[in-house]
Amino acid sequence: MADLEFHQFNCLDDNFGVLVHDAKSSTTASIDAPDAERIREELQAKGWHLTHVLVTHHHWDHTQGIADLKSQFGCRVIGPAQEASKIPTLDQTVDDGDTFEFGGEKVSVISTPGHTLGMINFYFSQSGVVFTGDTLFALGCGRIFEGDANMMWHSMEKLIALPENTIVYCGHEYTLSNARFSLTIDPDNHELKSRVKEVQSLRDAGKPTLPTTIKRELQTNPFLRAGDPAIRAQLGLQSSSNAEVFAEIRSRKDNA
Repeated sequence: MADLEFHQFNCLDDNFGVLVHDAKSSTTASIDAPDAERIREELQAKGWHLTHVLVTHHHWDHTQGIADLKSQFGCRVIGPAQEASKIPTLDQTVDDGDTFEFGGEKVSVISTPGHTLGMINFYFSQSGVVFTGDTLFALGCGRIFEGDANMMWHSMEKLIALPENTIVYCGHEYTLSNARFSLTIDPDNHELKSRVKEVQSLRDAGKPTLPTTIKRELQTNPFLRAGDPAIRAQLGLQSSSNAEVFAEIRSRKDNA
């Protein structure tokens, strides 16, 4: 079994970078490449050599550092087949259900369109870790820029189906604003109220609120709780489909 190390750090204004390292094979992957200089700094501090970049989607704040890193390290860039024309640095394209090996572990590709049409997530099942990019956030989800609400809800369902103990790394530190919004959708959720206090304390201390877990999100993230009777009553959508409830929550967040 692989024994991978996961190292998260802040970059840009509110992005997260993550390095995944396997000491046995001396391989290191960057999940997306928001900021080449910050990634270099973290690699140097760890004494690691970059061998891979795993790309979730084409937006600039996830891809702008790839060419620089590839030029320096000669790393292999793996990313979404459906966005290959928008990410010219890709060496290998992958799509839903594909797998590849990294550091002795199988990585499964989960297609999660909505934020972008080609968005993919990377699931390391042996380590119990998923990288959700801008699909799922702590207490939130990504804006629907290229897809529609039905598409995005189907993507949420794929993540809901993962084991509850799965550790979730997201692309951005949006948790505090998401937490405040979540209370307007699910105001009587005691788990959520407790989590909001925890999130506020972490941010006051300058600490990250990530990673999270699928279990915590199922308990407190309204975007995964479209079937919850209390949320449906709060929204007046008791007879609506889960996708319709999700769409209403997303619309309210967009206009909050």
